[in-house]
Amino acid sequence: MEATAYQHDFHAWLLRNAALLRERNFNAIDADNIAEELETMGRSEKRELISRLSVLIAHLLKWRHQAVRRSRSWKNTIATQRLDIKELLEDSPSLSYELEEPLARAYSKAVLLAEQETGIDRKMFPACCPFSWQELLDEDFLPEA
Repeated sequence: MEATAYQHDFHAWLLRNAALLRERNFNAIDADNIAEELETMGRSEKRELISRLSVLIAHLLKWRHQAVRRSRSWKNTIATQRLDIKELLEDSPSLSYELEEPLARAYSKAVLLAEQETGIDRKMFPACCPFSWQELLDEDFLPEA
């Protein structure tokens, strides 16, 4: 029954299992699918961190490599991404425990984004992220050319 509801009416499945959990009717919950959904939520948080980092780093790379094209829009995007990343890390502090892997993944995506938006060949950007975590989250930091 629960597996069928999970596959065919996700919203109804969520509401039913939430009610069962509140009733502490643990024998009736769809534990396997609940566990899977919780794991998916955790991965989603990590993907959001990587996505926001990618946009932030891409804009910092653009700021560094295209000084003549700097704009208020770029500066606002940088500020917004920093605020959103800080909020995400505050809401999910465990994301802060292993930051190197998300940073490396975000940097790879940021280079592709910066290449697409600037026309600068990706080989012209550093092989590894040139910004420290402190710089990435420092609201006053903007890289110079």
